[in-house]
Amino acid sequence: MKVDGRHFRSIWLEPDGWSVGAIDQRRLPHEFVIARLETADAAADAIRTMLVRGAPLIGATAAYGMALAVRDDCSDAGIDRAYQLLIAARPTAINLKWALDKMTRAIMPAPPSERALIAYTRAAEIAEQDVAINREIGQHGLALIEAIAASKPPGDAINILTHCNAGWLATVDWGTATAPIYLAHDRGLKIHVWVDETRPRNQGASLTAWELGHHGVPHTVIADNTGGHLMQHAMVDLAIVGTDRVTANGDVCNKIGTYLKALAAHDNGVPFYVALPSPTIDFSIDDGIGQIPIEQRAADEVATMTGRTADGRIETVRVVPAGSPVANYAFDVTPARLVTGLITERGVLRPDRAALASAFPDRA
Repeated sequence: MKVDGRHFRSIWLEPDGWSVGAIDQRRLPHEFVIARLETADAAADAIRTMLVRGAPLIGATAAYGMALAVRDDCSDAGIDRAYQLLIAARPTAINLKWALDKMTRAIMPAPPSERALIAYTRAAEIAEQDVAINREIGQHGLALIEAIAASKPPGDAINILTHCNAGWLATVDWGTATAPIYLAHDRGLKIHVWVDETRPRNQGASLTAWELGHHGVPHTVIADNTGGHLMQHAMVDLAIVGTDRVTANGDVCNKIGTYLKALAAHDNGVPFYVALPSPTIDFSIDDGIGQIPIEQRAADEVATMTGRTADGRIETVRVVPAGSPVANYAFDVTPARLVTGLITERGVLRPDRAALASAFPDRA
C-alpha cells in the first residue's frame, strides 16, 4: 500500500541482503520510523514490544527472525534456541507457530552450509504468500461490498465498521479486513469506514486511521462503545474485522472488544464478517473460549496514554489513579454463532468445521 504516494510494505529485506527493515508501529501516527532488525533477539523483541503486530506480520517477522538466527548459528542447537526464543514472544496469534514450523521444516534437513540461504528464501516466500493471500481476501470481500452497494440508493456511501488494526500494517501488505475496503475504494465505490479507537493501545485511532488517511479512504474515528449506537440507527452496513486465531469450528479470537461488536451486530441484523488468511486457522482446537491462550499485557497500556502535545512533544500521561489495580486482557473470543462469514483466500465460508475443512483439506 501507499504512504503519501510511495509504496511501502510493513517488513522487508534490506538492500544489504541480510538485515530486515520494518515500520516501527509504536511510533505511529505521530512519527514514521523504520527499524532495522539484525538478530533473532531483535526480531523477538519487535514482536514482544509490538514494534510489529498483527498475526500475519508476526508470522513473517518470526520467519525473518529465524533467518537472522541461522545466519549467526546454523547448528541444530542454535535453530532450536531461536525457535524457543521467537515462539515465546507472544502466545495468542497462531501464525507465529505456523511460520516457525515452516521455517524449521525447510531448514533442518539441509546441510549446515546451505541453511542460511534456505532460511532467507523461505522467509521471503512466507512474506510473498501473505501478500498474495491478502489480495485474494480482498477480492472475495469486495464482492460482498459490491452487493451491498447495489442494494443502496445511488450515491449513498457503504458504511463499514472495523475494530483494531487489520490493515496492511498488520500484514506484509494489503491487510485482511482492509483489503476489500482498499479494492472497493480504488474501484470508485463510495466507502466510509467507522474506525474503533480500540483501547488500550488505540490501534484503530493510531494505525487504521493513519493508513486509511494516507491512502485517501474516507473514515471517522469513534470511541469503542459507539458501534452499537451506530448499528441501532442503521449507520453501519457491515462489520469486517481481522483475527489472531480461528478454531476448527469457526470461533474467532481477536482484539479485546470484538465480541461486544459481534453481539451488537447480531442484535441489529448487521452482517459481521471476519477476514483471515488460512495460516490463522488452528485446526487443532475446537473451543475458542476454553482453549485459546489469552495474552495479558502490562498494566501501563491501560493506565497511561501517549500522544502529541499542542507544542509538538510526544508525551505519556497517566489516566488511572495511582494504586488502582489494572487488568489488561489483549484478546477475546467471538463464538462462531455470531459470525456471518469468514472471508478467506478461498472464498467466503461458513464459520464451521465442515466449511473450513472442505476449503483447506491440506490443513484440516
